[in-house]
Amino acid sequence: MKEKVLNNKKNGMAMLLVFAVLYLAALALVILSGVKLDDGRKGFIAPLVLGIVWLCIGWLPFLGLKVLKPQEALVLTLFGKYIGTLKDDGFYFVNPFCVAVNPAAKTRLNQSGDVDGGKSGSALLSAALGKSVDVNAMELANKKISLKAMTLSNSRQKINDCLGNPVEIGIAVIWRVVDTARAVFNVDNYKEYLSLQCDSALRDIVRLYPYDVAPGVDTTGDGVADEGSLRGSSETVARRIRDEIQQKVEEAGIQILEARITYLAYAPEIAAVMLQRQQASAIIDARKMIVDGAVGMVEMALERLSENHTVELDEERKAAMVSNLLVVLCGNRDAQPVVNSGSLY
Repeated sequence: MKEKVLNNKKNGMAMLLVFAVLYLAALALVILSGVKLDDGRKGFIAPLVLGIVWLCIGWLPFLGLKVLKPQEALVLTLFGKYIGTLKDDGFYFVNPFCVAVNPAAKTRLNQSGDVDGGKSGSALLSAALGKSVDVNAMELANKKISLKAMTLSNSRQKINDCLGNPVEIGIAVIWRVVDTARAVFNVDNYKEYLSLQCDSALRDIVRLYPYDVAPGVDTTGDGVADEGSLRGSSETVARRIRDEIQQKVEEAGIQILEARITYLAYAPEIAAVMLQRQQASAIIDARKMIVDGAVGMVEMALERLSENHTVELDEERKAAMVSNLLVVLCGNRDAQPVVNSGSLY
């Protein structure tokens, strides 16, 4: 299905004036014919009938008047056949029997423009009119398709990463409709279709990555292990998710502008264990750094003592000195010195 944009229909104001004048003329004709018939002039029967007929059916052309605001579109069909799309803002006149089609008009997702489902607007209208307003009727009346960039934020999903660890992840997808004909006719409901494809693409990509960097894991598919991870390569992961979604929704006339990870954490059932693992890894890394620094300081102390001939130490005294320095430098608490007044021998 190829989109056809109707650009030659911006004559709504002129047609509105013409139909209004004709309606007033028909009303005046009926009144004038009625007066003449009362005077016995039977020649005004035909004008009277014509005026009454126009008063009965003269409202039909007004159904062809359409008003569009910026970044709105209207997909029109005539007796089931697609005739074109109104996309530019303005006042249009089309065939009164044309029907606007938008299968996603009543679909409300967790996204911008759909969060409250139009309830706030209906509540204000109800307060103004002093009576209840049927929200479903308002939804059915609004068949316009928004061309604005919208943000879709589905619920968080629990997915196993490439190591089998369950993680919870959520994404926000910024999208817009670029081909109204494809969006309306190629899929049953383009909003629901986009939501399902986002969930599917998210699962497909997340299963390729570990939560943290893991050895021997190939996330790019080139057969070489890399350091890709969900936590450390969020930009790359988001870009792959966007490309995957775009490939899936191309047929629906939707363009994916951006995809971002909004939430990432281990699943609650393993979160405590993984926290202990991270703490242990951090302690080990800190200990390695402390030991490396302590060994360097001991080597420097021995070299300085040897260079300056401050004291001559045999191997046994060096070993004792190294042991004492390492205990002092690597301990978690302040050292409690013990003064030795004797000798090692």
